[in-house]
Amino acid sequence: MKILVLSFNFQPDLCAGSFRSTALVKALQAKITSTDSIEVLTTTPNRYHSFSNQAPVFEQKNNLIIRRIPLPAHKNSIFGQIFAFIFYAKSVLRYTQKYEYTLIYASSSRLFTAFLGAIIARRKPTLLFLDIRDIFAEAVLEAFQNPVLKFFMKVFLVPILKIIEKFSVNTAQHLNLVSEAFADNFKYFKGNVSYFTNGIDEVFLAHNFEHIPQNQPQIITYAGNIGNGQGLEKIIPATAKALEGDYIFNIIGDGNTKTLLAEKLRLLNVKNVNLFKPVSQEKLIEFYQKSDFLFLHLNDAKAFEKVLPSKIFEYGASNKTIIAGVNGFARNFIEKNVANVILFKPCDSENLVRKLENYRSEEVNRSDFIEKFSRKILMDEMAKIILAMIHSPNIEKNVV
Repeated sequence: MKILVLSFNFQPDLCAGSFRSTALVKALQAKITSTDSIEVLTTTPNRYHSFSNQAPVFEQKNNLIIRRIPLPAHKNSIFGQIFAFIFYAKSVLRYTQKYEYTLIYASSSRLFTAFLGAIIARRKPTLLFLDIRDIFAEAVLEAFQNPVLKFFMKVFLVPILKIIEKFSVNTAQHLNLVSEAFADNFKYFKGNVSYFTNGIDEVFLAHNFEHIPQNQPQIITYAGNIGNGQGLEKIIPATAKALEGDYIFNIIGDGNTKTLLAEKLRLLNVKNVNLFKPVSQEKLIEFYQKSDFLFLHLNDAKAFEKVLPSKIFEYGASNKTIIAGVNGFARNFIEKNVANVILFKPCDSENLVRKLENYRSEEVNRSDFIEKFSRKILMDEMAKIILAMIHSPNIEKNVV
């Protein structure tokens, strides 16, 4: 048995896709025999150009092989990411021509990782398990602010993306959706569907966050991508300005709107926001420990009402008060599963300021949430499903 794992990002890269794929591979590796093998085709760390974390292009650990494809330099712009993925895809297609696989797992927030997996699966043919972490055809529109360009994308590009999406999904025998709200987009799929969400990494589970700082001014921390999906430039500057003297904002990360955020902070002469480059998970824990609140925000757009941000799980492990500007499925999920959260309307700084003014601090125990959403447990269950697919005599492979 040979399993191929396609994941554009893999540890030590810093992003949700990297952490998720790495945890799944560990779970699979623990369940296969010494005569079986897993091969990961990924890239050298590239998620943030401002964070350098070196990794070998080839690693072998018992029955696991990791091949990291070096990418040309890019600064995380839309076109830079497209160019980098094309380079990755060409390398993967060329390499996989020589080998046969029992099953392909493709982790896809980028639609084209799923498409890449589908092409290889039909060419062989091979079983395909797709892990869908975003609805790319919807989210891509929010990356463009120019009305003319956005109209062009909606009329010409999105229909093509939906055809690619349908081809990819219909090639798979099993679909995992990280958000149950994605289900409406894939009603046409005839195979098996599961809903393993994002989860809490062991590094956060191992840390004791019991101490609650009482900083003056109080510290609000955001860590993660700074892009169109997060819309931080629409909420942080005005909110921070209104809260000067009482709160400090620590913004940790990088992305294609960080420059815009910095410019808006400068125009409003905001003095209580600190911008930091991405840091390792271990360093991130230090920031979280010293914070009074952990901040989460999604842009106010219909495309983001179905997503379930991975930060919910990371923050939820800390027992810190979470401030979340989200709508749709993410809001419902938080209300149902996460205690001690200040919920506010996305991009509405006045609403957030009022919520903070009326908030009274409390200690909370999220042990039930932590137990339910441990990434290790979730990926262990997903690994069982993947291996059950391989041993099932009733699953048919798609061919070209």
